[in-house]
Amino acid sequence: MNIITRENCADILCIGAQKASTSWLHHVINAHPRAYSFPNSKPITSTNKEAHFWDWNRKRGVDWYRSLLTPPEPDLLSLDFTPEYSLMSAAQIAECKELNPSARVIFVLRDPLVRAISALRMHTLWRMGKDREKDAQIEFGEDFLNLVKHAKIVEMSSYMANYLRWAKHYDDILVLNYEDIVAQPDEVMARVYAHCGLEIETMPADARAEFDKRMAKRVWASVPYPVKTEVLYFLHGLLWPKREAAERYFNFEFNEYKGFLDIAG
Repeated sequence: MNIITRENCADILCIGAQKASTSWLHHVINAHPRAYSFPNSKPITSTNKEAHFWDWNRKRGVDWYRSLLTPPEPDLLSLDFTPEYSLMSAAQIAECKELNPSARVIFVLRDPLVRAISALRMHTLWRMGKDREKDAQIEFGEDFLNLVKHAKIVEMSSYMANYLRWAKHYDDILVLNYEDIVAQPDEVMARVYAHCGLEIETMPADARAEFDKRMAKRVWASVPYPVKTEVLYFLHGLLWPKREAAERYFNFEFNEYKGFLDIAG
C-alpha cells in the first residue's frame, strides 16, 4: 500500500459532544473547497463524517487510518468528526497527538439534560426500528436505566473531565456552546473557519453559495418521542452537577434545559 506521509492524518478533529450539532458543523465546513471528507464506507465508518478509529477501527491499524484520511491533493484539510473521541483515554489521546500533531480540535458542548434526551431518543430509534417510530416513548424503568448506561449518558456529559484529558495534549481547543450555534450561526462559523485556517470571504462563488445553503440546513434531528416526567427529573438530578461544572469552567450558561422542565412541571 502506497501511503503519502502527511503531518496529520486528520487536520481538523471534532471530538463531540454527541447530539451537539456536530453533523451540521461538519456539513458546513465541508462546503469549503479546501476541506476533505473521506469516502462513505458504512458500516466501517459512519457516513463520511466519523472515522471511529479509536473506538471501532483501531484494529485496522494506523496505515488504514492514514490511508482513509489522505486527501487526493496535498493542500486539502482532512476531517474526522467522531463525537465518541471525547471519551478517549489519556493513552489514546497521546496516540492521537502523535498521528495528528498540529490538528485543529473542536469541542461542542450542549446542555447535558437536553443532549441526553436527544441521545436517548436516537438510541431508542436504533433499538426499536424506524417502522415502530410512532409507538416509541421513553419511560422510567429498568430498560431505561440500562439504556442510560449503554448510551454512556454520564460519561458523555462529563465535559470538563473530557476536555482536560484532551487539553494536556492540545492547547488550542475551540470550545463552542450549542446554544450559540443556534442563536448566532454566522458569528460561530466565522470563529470555526478561522480556527481551522479556512476563509469564508475568499471562497469561489459556487462554494460560497453552497456554504450559504448549508448554513440554513438542519442535517439531523432526533425524533421527538414522548419523555415521561419522571425520566426528565431523574436525568435532571443525575446531570445537574455536570452542567454546573461545565458552566463554571468554560464560563458558559446553558438555558436549553429550562424549557424541558417547564413543560414537565
